[in-house]
Parts: sequence; structure tokens; C-alpha cells
Amino acid sequence: MDDIRVACYSGYRGEQTPKRFWLSERCIEVVRVIDSWLAPDHRYFKVQGDDGGRYILRHDPYAQLWSLTFFDQT
Repeated sequence: MDDIRVACYSGYRGEQTPKRFWLSERCIEVVRVIDSWLAPDHRYFKVQGDDGGRYILRHDPYAQLWSLTFFDQT
């Protein structure tokens, strides 16, 4: 999904951690970061939203782009 915006907390090392994100006009607050990992060109965050959904957000630090790669509603 390309229509995503992400607001982040930037820690003391400059690493960005998602706090909330928008899918089109819908705002989803990040309740917790379940996991995060690095790939050679991207950073991934598995998060739980305030809507109960689980999402994997991918960040391209070179292009400063975010994308949604996974969604699960339980």
C-alpha cells in the first residue's frame, strides 16, 4: 500500500520508531512495537494498532518512504 504516512519518535541515536500512521484518511495509533529488524536496504516494524490490528511497516531510509507490507486483524 502506497498511501501511507507515518509519524515517528526519533530517539537519541536518530532511529525512527513509528508512533502513529495514516492509511488514506484513517489515523492508527501505535499501541506497541512488537518487533523490529533491519534488512540490507530497509527497516521493518511489526506494530499493534489501537484498532487491534497487527501491521508490518517498512521504512526505506534512503528514499524516506514508508509502506505497509502486512496487516492482520484478529
